[in-house]
Amino acid sequence: MNPMLVRALVASVPVFLLLVYSVAVLVTHKTISGVLQLVGATCLVVMVLTHFAEALHLLPAMRWGEPDSVGHYVDLSSAVLGVTITAFAYILRRREWRSARARSSA
Repeated sequence: MNPMLVRALVASVPVFLLLVYSVAVLVTHKTISGVLQLVGATCLVVMVLTHFAEALHLLPAMRWGEPDSVGHYVDLSSAVLGVTITAFAYILRRREWRSARARSSA
């Protein structure tokens, strides 16, 4: 089996779980942190899909896996944005949780 396909399959499990969790958070709380978490999870899904496209040789014009190619920059930018936005959403949600907890105890 193609090692890139195995890597994409392994990475897809936590990413899709994060996507499902992000949708659940957004549906239940409807806050800006929920929206940001969903956007970050969607960026990570794009990263996983680029790895699937590279492993299965889909859209060869994108030149997946080659440096200085469009496919490389789609993968890189979606990974960086996904991790950054998801981390920021988590920090924001913690602040929202703490402020709500402080209001309820006062």
